[in-house]
Amino acid sequence: MNSDKIKKGYLRAPHRSLLKAGGYTDWEIERPFVGVVNAYNAINPGHTHLNRIAAAVKSGVYAFGGLPLEFPVVGVCDGIAMNHEGMRFSLPSRELIRDSIEVMVKGHALDALVLIPNCDKIVPGMAMAAAELNIPAIVISGGPMLAGLTHGRSSDLNSVFEAVGARAAGRMGDEELRYYENTVCPTCGSCSGMFTANTMNCMMEVLGLALPGNGSIPAVLAARERLAKDAGRQIMLMIEKNIRPSDILTEEAFENAVAVDMALGGSTNTTLHLPAIADCAGVKLSLEKMDEISRNTPHLCSMSPGGIYHIEDIDRAGGISAVMRELYDAGKIHGDAMTCTGERVREKLKNAKVLDCDVIRPLSNPVDPEGGIAVLKGNLAPLGSVVKQTAVLPEMMRHSGPARVFDSEEAASEAIYGNRINDGDVVVIRYEGPKGGPGMREMLSPTSAIAGMGKGSTVALLTDGRFSGASRGASIGHISPEAASGGPIALVQEGDVIEIDIPARRLELKVSDEELARRRASWECPKLDSGSAFLERYRAFVTSGVEGAVLRKR
Repeated sequence: MNSDKIKKGYLRAPHRSLLKAGGYTDWEIERPFVGVVNAYNAINPGHTHLNRIAAAVKSGVYAFGGLPLEFPVVGVCDGIAMNHEGMRFSLPSRELIRDSIEVMVKGHALDALVLIPNCDKIVPGMAMAAAELNIPAIVISGGPMLAGLTHGRSSDLNSVFEAVGARAAGRMGDEELRYYENTVCPTCGSCSGMFTANTMNCMMEVLGLALPGNGSIPAVLAARERLAKDAGRQIMLMIEKNIRPSDILTEEAFENAVAVDMALGGSTNTTLHLPAIADCAGVKLSLEKMDEISRNTPHLCSMSPGGIYHIEDIDRAGGISAVMRELYDAGKIHGDAMTCTGERVREKLKNAKVLDCDVIRPLSNPVDPEGGIAVLKGNLAPLGSVVKQTAVLPEMMRHSGPARVFDSEEAASEAIYGNRINDGDVVVIRYEGPKGGPGMREMLSPTSAIAGMGKGSTVALLTDGRFSGASRGASIGHISPEAASGGPIALVQEGDVIEIDIPARRLELKVSDEELARRRASWECPKLDSGSAFLERYRAFVTSGVEGAVLRKR
């Protein structure tokens, strides 16, 4: 065992003494050291209950012969961080989580990991650490929030963001807005739609790093606690069988994850996080591969924000295993990929079945013929851009209009809330990419404002930043190269015509090459200062959105 280096032999008497100072006995110290990474904090509603999950995990580890050693990591709530400087810290926290886990594992010679995340960047940050450290590891998330009930209809966090837009447009009063505020988020857990957190928790299950149910069992159900105990038990079996992330995180596993993501209509942020996890696992996952899989994978689940269902509906309809079974039977995913149980995907799916064909559609009757995400290229995005096409209204799948250019999210939001955006406009928000932000802020506030003000069918929004998984509409993000790197988005001027063609995967600035060359000759990157030493270090090392916004190794 890895932990032998700190607990075996007379030279390690001081180390054992320190462990005993923590209350551990000789017979406990002899057990495998299992790090229990608990992202609990009292701020993030997706994480406020994680101590309960951690306690269940530790009971499972302890009952099956391990010594659970709990330690924390940070966990930003993207909803609370939205639309102010706090969002600059969200994506960078992914790398901080990865690094802090490495510090604890290497510093204390741990043998295995049980990873307890729930929200957007915490899930991929933990998975990246598991891939790089390559010791037995399993993920058990905190589970999704139940959907709200607002005026007799299912609701979620996106509902109140859009209500803010309605309030700004004078279409809703303060009392009604407060009613939304009090009803859309009724329980702890990750926000209830197929937003980034829930998408990534489903991806952990598909990749094989988590047990069936990880992505869909609601946070408040006893079944979630039982699953946590099972995860504690399973990590001990993984130690015994020496099942490591390198056995699980293969090219086939990532292709499976992308296919299920497309069938679910998941968040555009998976185009950042899955390639980043793959990079840590030594696997290349390109935007082009993701788009190829999307073209060949029907969209089967009409999930919020683009549809009517929530994660609890997926759970009662058979869970993520049922979605995988539909795709496996159609030859859309690989059956030989290994999972954390030691079973192959095809074995894991033997008893899976769809229990509600309205929630999980058959391939013969999909919601859409293509998957959730489309990758657009053109002279405005030579390296690519990303849109959640299943959350775009049909009339906005093709759109041409004048650019309204803003050099920050705040400037754009002020114009939107001030009713200065007209039907047909294409809002451009730049200098918000990984370097420019820095931190590639999410744009849920402006996209929700556009929808809430009734302009979702007439106004598009483009950015080198990114969007919340809760965003909907013609919202095209991750434009690369970004403005801070001198990408073409930096050269757009007010009134330029921008042409969007999602079915053709094109994003074009209707300006001649000669004019763009003239503009480039006079372009200078504005001075960008975050006022944060941490963010400036991040800016210096971060790569582009098409590379997963990972940090350069050196």
